[in-house]
This record gives sequence, C-alpha cells and structure tokens, in this order.
Amino acid sequence: MSDRNTEDIIGALYDMVQDARGMPLAADKCILERDRVLDMLDEIIAQLPAELKQSRTIVESRNELISQARREAEMIMRQAQEEARQLVMKEAIYVEAKRRAEELVVQTQERIAALKKAGNEYMDEALRKTEEVIAEALSDVRDTRVKFRTVTEAQEQRKAAAPAPTPAPEVDIEL
Repeated sequence: MSDRNTEDIIGALYDMVQDARGMPLAADKCILERDRVLDMLDEIIAQLPAELKQSRTIVESRNELISQARREAEMIMRQAQEEARQLVMKEAIYVEAKRRAEELVVQTQERIAALKKAGNEYMDEALRKTEEVIAEALSDVRDTRVKFRTVTEAQEQRKAAAPAPTPAPEVDIEL
C-alpha cells in the first residue's frame, strides 16, 4: 500500500488509460498492464473501507459514551438514594436529605443530557466529515468517468471523421 489517496490513484488510472497504446485494427481498444490496474483498484477499495470503519468506530464510541453516562447516572442515583435513606433516619435532617437527593437527581439528569448532547454532536460532526470524504471521492470518480467518456468519444469521432483509405487502382500489365 502506498500513501496515495483515492483521488491520486484515480488520476493515475485515468492517465494510464489515456496514454495506453492502441491495438492494431481496433482504435477504440487499448493495452493496459492488468496487474498494475488491478493493484490500483485494490488500493482504492482498501481506502474506502477505512472511511467506513471510521464511521463504525464513531458510532461505537458514541454508544460507549452513552452507556458510560447511564452507568454513572445509576451509580449517582444509588448514591443519592443511599444518602437520602441515611438522612431520613434522622428526623432533624429529613428535609435536607430530600433536598439533597432531588439536587443529585437534577444534577444527574443534567449530566446525562449534557453527555447525550455531546455524544450526539460528536457523532453528527464525525458523520458529516465522513459524508464529505465519501462525497468527494464519489465526485472524483464521476469526474474521472466523464473525462474518460470525453476522451473515448473524441477518439471515436476522430476515427469516424478520418477518410477511409482508398484502394490502389488495379493496373493491368500485359506481357
């Protein structure tokens, strides 16, 4: 694998097709190095899954972040409930225990909301970047395809416009 990006590889393929030698008696066909073309296509294929793998990693990270937030929230809730039970045992501080428990619940809900929002924003941004990379690669492929068609159509038009070779006149030689 080289350090070339998808656009570079597609450009090299385009150049290879454009510069390829034509086949005798078949101007619209050319000769290419099969192994080289297949290697270049393998490079392109290898790069696309990396971008998809990055998307999956982002989704897994978001899910882990949400799971961690839930575990943290449950732990905080258990702690709040335990604190509340202990405080309720003492009648003099019952009101304080209830207030503190409610405060912890509100803090927990705010923390969950903040973590969820951060996770969603992170996920959205990562997916947006991945979408841009994939869209750019798709655009490059489409542009290369249009260029390829233009070149092949021009070659076909030149071939059609070229005058047909005239046969040599027959000469009768008498002996």
